[in-house]
Amino acid sequence: MSGQAVNGDTVSLLKECDSGCKMATDSIEQIGQFVNNQELSEVIAKYNHDHIALGEEIHQMLNDLGEPEQDPGVMAKAFAWMTSQIKMMVKGDTHQAASILTDGCNMGIKSLNEYRNEYRDADEKTTRLCDKLIKMEKNFMGDLEQFL
Repeated sequence: MSGQAVNGDTVSLLKECDSGCKMATDSIEQIGQFVNNQELSEVIAKYNHDHIALGEEIHQMLNDLGEPEQDPGVMAKAFAWMTSQIKMMVKGDTHQAASILTDGCNMGIKSLNEYRNEYRDADEKTTRLCDKLIKMEKNFMGDLEQFL
């Protein structure tokens, strides 16, 4: 992508995917510290690794375009952190951890689909990357079902 003109939709969608990966890894790591179930811990670790790897790919694409990374909004991040902390302190069992992570996946899927539809002129590589992140969230939700 370097050296060629890039449309605004491509940059915007990349930044939203970047923010989504960061929000996911923050939440996964936060919830993971409360989990005592070995099988759930393994699922969480796998998807955390997958989100980090995809995030690195996104960062490289943004760097190649000379664009800064995008962090999640401060208020959204703070609200998610507080909500998760309170829920896990009140009833921090395996079911609750899976429930919080499932809700996060669902929000991510919804947001990413909205951004994908909003930024329709994003290039094919970026659109495929967004689709890959959406699929990852769906797979994570599916793998969490057994813990609900």
